[in-house]
Amino acid sequence: MAPGLLFPTQPAHPDVVVPFGKLVMNGLAGRLWLGQSLAAETHQTIAYLAGRGIKVPSGMGVTLMPLRHPMEAAAQARSLAVLTGRPVVAGYGAATPELVRALRGAPYEKPATAAAGYARAVRGILDGGISGHTCEACVASGGLLPMRHAPVEVGLGVLRPGMARAAGAVADVAITWMTPPGYVRDTLIPALAEGAADRGSVPRVATVVHVALAAPGRDPLRLARVGAGAHLGAPHYTDMLRRAGVPADPADPRAGAAALVEAGVYVYGTPEEVVERLREYREAGVDEVILNTIGVASTEGFTAAAADAEQILSAMANADE
Repeated sequence: MAPGLLFPTQPAHPDVVVPFGKLVMNGLAGRLWLGQSLAAETHQTIAYLAGRGIKVPSGMGVTLMPLRHPMEAAAQARSLAVLTGRPVVAGYGAATPELVRALRGAPYEKPATAAAGYARAVRGILDGGISGHTCEACVASGGLLPMRHAPVEVGLGVLRPGMARAAGAVADVAITWMTPPGYVRDTLIPALAEGAADRGSVPRVATVVHVALAAPGRDPLRLARVGAGAHLGAPHYTDMLRRAGVPADPADPRAGAAALVEAGVYVYGTPEEVVERLREYREAGVDEVILNTIGVASTEGFTAAAADAEQILSAMANADE
């Protein structure tokens, strides 16, 4: 598949996403991805772009399950498929225990099981309706009025083997973040296959990768700290990285950032060097490599981040010719 492109932050206004959407519309990237946003809401931002004529394949990587019922999630995702006329990946994540407690009163006892149940409900509603669905994440019955629309895939955020097995059983797409290529190949893909054993098909893998081009005045350690610091302070991300052989401790995000750069998980270098590193993800079995230029966006702004993305995507296209 063509590489994807992530708009790297929660947009204050949809206009800031336009340059990233145009890179997809112009064919350099295959899909525009956005994460959860509590600023300009993700689905509405994509709808806004469609209203401006930027009708591109889109992906949510990921929005958070406790914020919406599966019926609403299915309706929102399907609406984007109608408005854009292009395929949509509706990706969901279980959120942190703290956020789940704030929204539901208690965290999920088994987040992977809850995520699988939620994804199964969304898929069932999209496919025509469900009856009597009950899981830790939701209770759901009924369906939506039939509509013709572009395909909607249901995705789940995946970091560790338990969630990968859960995603393998129900999801169309496994969306991973900061997962080294060897870890995807040796740990996550086998777990996805294990979970999918009774389905006959394994979810495809879409992996978000931090990237930045080397340039005068840029420090990759600073870019990694700024771009990945929040995740490097989260126990589930650092546990995944340690399993992958990258020393990361949530108590020391600064050291974790240095470890990301040293391991090449934060991909920094010339366009050719970045492309070579990204090729390792494809060779590991990743179907869609998603570029994340948040380090540059956070230090130099969205114009510089989009320029980095354009150069890397162009280099990837040239390398594939």
